Parts: sequence; structure tokens; C-alpha cells
Amino acid sequence: MSDKVVAELHQPTPAVGDGGPDMIQLLTPEGQRVSHPDYDKYVADLTPEDLRSFYRDLVLIRRLDAEGYALQRQGELGLWPSLLGQEAAQVGSGRALKPHDFVFPTYREHGVGFVRGMDPQSSLQLFRGVSQGGWDPKENNFHLYTIVIGAQALHATGYAMGVRMDGNVGTGDPERDTAVICYFGDGASSQGDVNEAFVYAASFDAPVVFFCQNNQWAISEPVEKQTRIPLFQRAAGFGFPGVRVDGNDILATYAVTQHCLDEARNGNGPLLVEAYTYRMGAHTTADDPTKYRVSAEVEEWKFRDPILRLKTYLAHEGMADDAFFTAVDEEADRFAAELREGCVTMATMPGETMWDHIYAEDHPVMEAERAAYLAYKASFEEAN
Repeated sequence: MSDKVVAELHQPTPAVGDGGPDMIQLLTPEGQRVSHPDYDKYVADLTPEDLRSFYRDLVLIRRLDAEGYALQRQGELGLWPSLLGQEAAQVGSGRALKPHDFVFPTYREHGVGFVRGMDPQSSLQLFRGVSQGGWDPKENNFHLYTIVIGAQALHATGYAMGVRMDGNVGTGDPERDTAVICYFGDGASSQGDVNEAFVYAASFDAPVVFFCQNNQWAISEPVEKQTRIPLFQRAAGFGFPGVRVDGNDILATYAVTQHCLDEARNGNGPLLVEAYTYRMGAHTTADDPTKYRVSAEVEEWKFRDPILRLKTYLAHEGMADDAFFTAVDEEADRFAAELREGCVTMATMPGETMWDHIYAEDHPVMEAERAAYLAYKASFEEAN
């Protein structure tokens, strides 16, 4: 290895800064609409009512997250992974999906699940420990949360390969052509599972959109310790396109995701979206971010708040007034009260139900394990 190469490898990693010139943005942090020649068409048909519904989703999702955090701190949940600051990335991308598309989340996509029609109580069930998953993935084409970092990328790629093998890609029929979207964070992008998924997806032209929410900090390490280049550029090494979008801009996130999903449905997948955003809170409630990042950085990102910028835009353009914003806040209060009541009154599912949904049909190994569990459970009753 030459001295020049060695010197280059030991150069300090460049700071990512504010997203750089390649980042797609349609709505500035100040709430001003900016034009983009490639993506304006994806938001051209959005009505004021659509934009107001975007705002409502953002507010309700933030309230869901706040209640989840509070419930954990009060001992009602075992854990809560916050999405604070990432609402636009989730709502924008989730609203770009079609009903027959399929979602593979990590463990903090509460916003995506909400816009897919999931019962908000479902994620609370999981983190309260009263169910073995919380929902049927087929009901809203929304897979169960994946706790193992990055494993869902392989699940998504395998499902997308199946979509292609079934002939549901590139037919020209919008009711048939299907895309798969896989969510993960910047930390997961360093996992072997994610990189293996990239290899398989590229090799088999899988109709999958890899959606990376780059919230800058993984669990406790800055993203610049994981990569010398912006994350979206990694896709080129696997042979497919990547794009960076302002993850705090709901319009840009919606437009870019819609474009990428269309490409996947038309047989031009896979693709990688890097949503450049920021985790305002802790990685989970088991984490203390003050141990590894400075408060000044958090304060800077408050000025890029996704809800405030959309609110400013709606008000400035005359699309919403104080009465609307007040009504949304009041709805959020009712929503929070219902969440809390539903959480603290949840019934615990019997332990034996953990075997109910592993296989489509009865399986002798599962039946044997269930029987052993029931016998073990009964032994405590006999002892009493």
C-alpha cells in the first residue's frame, strides 16, 4: 500500500453538515416552498386538504411518541424507541405507498404504521409485553417490528424477490405492480445483513426501496464514524441508484419516495433513499444521549423541526388558520387520552398464544412445544 493511500485513509472524516448540495428539498426549514425540476410533479396535485392532513398526521404521531415515552417512564411500558424529529420522514414516505405495497419496519416506525391504518395501540402492546407481536402483518401490509438490527432488510429483499417471481412487477397495471419498502437507520447500514440484502436485491432486480433514516447518531456513534461518504452514495457500489432527501421536509420525502416506489414497481429496483434527519431524543428509553452528544447540536436541529416548517408554510399560504391548528391540538389531546386509557387497561395475552401464528398450518414441533409449556404452566397451579 502506497504512502499516499495510507495518508488518505487516515484523513479525518468530512462532516456531513447540512445535507450538502445533493440533498433534495422542497420546503426549507423556514417554511418556504422551493422548486425542484425532477420532483415538483409528485406534489403538484396535492390539495390544501392533503397538506392539512399531512400536518394532522405529523402532530398525532408526535403525540403518540410523547405518550409512549411518558408511559415508559411511569412504568407502564418496558421500553420505548422514540421517533421525535423523524415524523416527516415516516409520514411522507408512508403516504407515498399504495395499499398493496408491503412495509418492513425496524422498531420505531410508529408513524409509518399509523398512516398505513395500524391501530396505534398495537405498538404499545408490544412494548408493554402483553402480546407476541401486536398485529397481523397482512391486515395493513405492515410487517412486525424487527428488533435485531438490520435483519428486516433480508426479509424485505426476500419478499421483493417473491413479488418479482410472481410477475407483479412492470406489468403496467397499477393495481398489480407492487413495491416493497424497508426501513432502517444509519447504524443498521453498517450491519452485514443490510449489505447482504443490497447484494441480493441488486442481483435479482428486486422491487425494493431501502429507506434509511439517517438520524446522525445510530445508538451512540456519529454517522461520520461509519462512512467516509454520504450514505446514499453507498448504493452505487452495489449497482443501484441512491438519493438523499431532507428527511425533515415532508413534501420532499413524499415526492422522492413516490418516485423510487414507482421505479421499483416498474421493474427498475432496487433503490436507496437516505432521509437526512435527526433523532431529537434518546435512541430508546434505555439510552442517555447527553453522554455522547452536545446540547448545542440538538438546539440547532430544533430550527429544522418538520412540524413547524409545514405549519409555517400552511399559514403563510393561507391554507390553514388558527382554528385549524387549535382543532388539531385538541384532537391530539383526545388521542393521547385514548392511548393512555387503552394502554393501562390492556389484557395480557396467554403465553400459549405465542405459537399461534408461526406456521400457516399445524406443525408437530410447535404443538409439542406448546404442550410442554402448558404442562410447565400447570405445574405451578398444582403446587398451589
